Amino acid sequence: MKKLDNKARILVMQTAYIGDAILATSLLEKLHAYYPQAQLDLLVRKGNESICKDHPFLHRVIVFDKSRKYINIWKLIAELRREKYDLVINIQRYFTTGLITVLSGGKETVGFNKNPLSFLFTHRIKHEVDIHKSGKTIHEIDRNQKLIACYTDEQSVKPKLYPKPTTLALKTPYICIAPFSVWFTKRYPEKYWVELIKLLAPKYTIYLMAGLSDAAGCERIIRMVESPNVESLAGKLNLLESAGVMKGAVMNFANDSGPLHLTSAVNAPVAALFCSTAKAYGFTPLSDHAIVFETKEYLACKPCGLHGRNACPMGHFKCSEISPLRIVETLKLL
Repeated sequence: MKKLDNKARILVMQTAYIGDAILATSLLEKLHAYYPQAQLDLLVRKGNESICKDHPFLHRVIVFDKSRKYINIWKLIAELRREKYDLVINIQRYFTTGLITVLSGGKETVGFNKNPLSFLFTHRIKHEVDIHKSGKTIHEIDRNQKLIACYTDEQSVKPKLYPKPTTLALKTPYICIAPFSVWFTKRYPEKYWVELIKLLAPKYTIYLMAGLSDAAGCERIIRMVESPNVESLAGKLNLLESAGVMKGAVMNFANDSGPLHLTSAVNAPVAALFCSTAKAYGFTPLSDHAIVFETKEYLACKPCGLHGRNACPMGHFKCSEISPLRIVETLKLL
């Protein structure tokens, strides 16, 4: 094992979507366990910074604003160079973060070999996604752990967030549903969400979790359900507050998207709906009580992409045909 100084300055970089940033906290947990006095910083894209508010051992959250990409890249690089990091860990595989890593001034830099600038890193680690090969699933946190295995060990740990207890007057028992995703083919269809909620609403309060941009969609679902036990929290909570609410739920429902990983980070029970994606990509839930639902029909076209698509390439979207009744009966929620 290669030891770092106990007070080393370490930067973890993950400027992708919220789910990726949440899973990156697994590395923070492991690094802190080995180097409790180290300065741990996290670099995330603008909009994701709230997940680490009041984090107990995170020194600083650095925000990368991608709206003025080229100007802000050079400002960010200058900022990082002032920190004089001992170790810069780049989880991403894209040119921009590769450039930031190379020019960060870090004494040691580590990242995946699929990053186009990885040949300039101090250490390059093979990136593996075992899909349509052996059938073995490599979870994202296990992939990421390989980046720091030589400084810690090979065993990954779960991601973790630290929300404060919610101050909302929630009606218990309740279920949280996060019905939306950036990608259309990752979204369980609204008609099925409505059917599922109609089955659950007589027994539970249902809270719809979403950002402000999906508030209209939540209201549309509420109108179709026609139950007083359904309420929208869209746009009313930040990400960490959402995690706190989900932590207290009897069950959470989410697509293969960011809210799913919020539940993993607070060990909340969750049922994940995987439409166009697959478990083999390595983004399954990590909670102690978690289950993934997929269509029972074999589809040669599934999965059709890691991140989902804006429309079904085949035009049928059969991967979304997951029976709400099967979900409820499997979970024994009635």
